[in-house]
Amino acid sequence: MLVRCPVVCPVEKLVTELKKHHVIPRLLACKPTKVISVLYPCDIDIKPGVTIVINEVLKQPIIRFKANPEQFHTLMMVDLDVPPENHTEWLIWMVGNIPGCDVAMGQTLVAYDNRRTIQGKNIHRIVFLAFKQYLELDFDEDLIPEGEEKGRATFNCHKFARKYALGNPMAANFYLVEWMWRWTPTFLTSEHEI
Repeated sequence: MLVRCPVVCPVEKLVTELKKHHVIPRLLACKPTKVISVLYPCDIDIKPGVTIVINEVLKQPIIRFKANPEQFHTLMMVDLDVPPENHTEWLIWMVGNIPGCDVAMGQTLVAYDNRRTIQGKNIHRIVFLAFKQYLELDFDEDLIPEGEEKGRATFNCHKFARKYALGNPMAANFYLVEWMWRWTPTFLTSEHEI
């Protein structure tokens, strides 16, 4: 007799985790139809809802999602749990005009920066969103470089999506990041290196 384990659809698993951790409806009104593949250095493959320690996700990940190579996309990465809790997000990374899913060929609007001190809860929800653009966009945004906090603290995904007619995200993924009580950004500076 052959016994088969039921195969769980990756999108169903994603949606279940998004609801469990209140990303739906806090950030997403509609269910995404695709899962963003997120791979950090040292083969840390992000599965929806996994808990990661902050120092494992400091470097920019490799991103992949199913996309038409003839269309442009926008990728956002936000933290939902940095105060103030007024329906804004902390913007970690944003790239627009991505041809297909080739993030490296897109236009960086906000440089990747996941180095910040703990604010609020010990566990934060970090969400990746991919939007399909209807055409290549001329973004009216100033570049936010790595290390710059201005413009990150009160970002609103919904307002940005409305401004550029991005609609609802087509793909998503997320993880929970945990701050260890001993970890501080000073561990990252060269003056503390041996």
